[in-house]
Amino acid sequence: MSGWVWCPLLLLLGSGHQAKAQEENRVIFLPGTFQNVSVWQNETVQAVVSRIPAAVAFITLQFHTQHRNATLSYTRDPGPGLSLTAVDSGLLSALLPEQTSLALYLSAPDNETVAGTAVILPYSSTDPLPGACNTEFTLETDPNIYLHYNLYQTTLRFAPANLGHERGEAPPPCDQSTGAASRWRLQYDVYRYFLPESDLSERSLFLAIQTVADARGVTQHGRPVMTQQSSDLGTVVFSSAPGRGVVYSVVVRDPLLNTSASYVPVHTYACSFASTLDGCRTLGKISTKVFFTVAGLAGLFVCFFGHRFFKCELFCMGFSFTMFFFFVLVTRTTELDYNVRLAVSGVVGVVGGVFLVLSWWRFGSVMACVVVIGLMLGFLIASTVLFTPLGELDLLRRSNVVFWVTFCCIMVVVPLLFVRWPREGNIITCGVVGAYAFILAVNAYVYTSLSYITLNVLKRLLNDNFSLVFTDVPFQAIDYALITVWVVLGVCGVVLQLYRERSRPFFPPSPYLMWLQERERRKTNVLDPSHHFPSLPGRVLARARQLTRRAEPVGEHTPLLL
Repeated sequence: MSGWVWCPLLLLLGSGHQAKAQEENRVIFLPGTFQNVSVWQNETVQAVVSRIPAAVAFITLQFHTQHRNATLSYTRDPGPGLSLTAVDSGLLSALLPEQTSLALYLSAPDNETVAGTAVILPYSSTDPLPGACNTEFTLETDPNIYLHYNLYQTTLRFAPANLGHERGEAPPPCDQSTGAASRWRLQYDVYRYFLPESDLSERSLFLAIQTVADARGVTQHGRPVMTQQSSDLGTVVFSSAPGRGVVYSVVVRDPLLNTSASYVPVHTYACSFASTLDGCRTLGKISTKVFFTVAGLAGLFVCFFGHRFFKCELFCMGFSFTMFFFFVLVTRTTELDYNVRLAVSGVVGVVGGVFLVLSWWRFGSVMACVVVIGLMLGFLIASTVLFTPLGELDLLRRSNVVFWVTFCCIMVVVPLLFVRWPREGNIITCGVVGAYAFILAVNAYVYTSLSYITLNVLKRLLNDNFSLVFTDVPFQAIDYALITVWVVLGVCGVVLQLYRERSRPFFPPSPYLMWLQERERRKTNVLDPSHHFPSLPGRVLARARQLTRRAEPVGEHTPLLL
């Protein structure tokens, strides 16, 4: 990239002047070299870079911590419009003619020591200036990305950039024209860089920040998500992955001069390090872990024995089906606490499972039950299909109508196949759905991207704006291992049940219908010994009489003759 000048800078500055360790209240920087910095409480650290070549037109200072705020300021005393307090913060300084040194300031705003990593990156006059056309945020020139997350989505916002300019010259006007000679020709590439799964270490984060701190590192190692033009510049929304570290970067490009510059990268784990109950290090509520642990054990049972114990399978499927949709309903219509919603949904799920079992027990309609079971498999298949890159197509991602029509079509096709092969379809559902329930139980303790197969659908049901969210998540070693476990469990469960049930009836008969047939048989067949079997009230009365009466001697008692 032609705009970068920090490589020759290192050659110029490197002779006899290496990056120094942190001195008291002062840190010496070389351009492009990361420096670990500790800012003690009630202390201001001066970040200094000297011997700046004349080819450098502006400089950005980045400072990153894992979860504690730090303040960057142009002056020793932070003030409005001259400082920024954040976890990932940066300042952009345009250099004056003949200026060869620069000093910026770091402080700890929360009266606690802050440790992080910092870097100074130089740019030439042909590189775009990130955030130089800011009208929304506090800094006059703001190269920062502002990140907000919740359970469902992570939102990024940043200010438009401007064209570069020589030292001492006035910057080009931001909105005077929209032609090719203005900042409207600039393009913005959004990137993501995922940290290793379940890795909450500071070292891992700082390595990731160092990898994607500049435009060159981002384009080489980051995952491109989208490109925005200056005319449609706005917010970018991603699906949240609580407990999974992600670094977001934006590179602004000048296609005419073939130069680029990077905004200050930001990171998130979509969770809080400060919370002791449900923080990043204790992610997952106890109620959620208990629920999914029980669900995983039930899933294993259904995977290998579901068809044999048909009533248990019906209860589990009815419970899952009813609880899922009631949880969506109660979440969208009430403001109840999460644990309360989970408990209420569980109670309703039990009612749904019992109702499905009773409907089969009373009416004996196997096909009606198999349709519900088929919908469960159809739901999982539709979720899996739309979890693939197919679900990231703009037509499916941006339109709720197209997404849900496609989802429902896939979901409904599966029960139609069950009409032709009901037993095989039921056993396949037991294997696939039961094994996936076990994967969800593993996810309660170890992060895996496989949970987002169904979680993305749940988020879309709960959030009206989820159609704007990028939902793709990376696969790493643990995900491939769990896919293997899912396949092995599912195949073993299906094969075992098909082999064991090959000589049995397709489905067990309804107990109620069997009882009716048995009662009718006893009434009409007088030769059947059970026809003369006393009724239940008669047996109870006879037993009571035996307990209240003394038994009479039977037979004749004679002395023993020797």
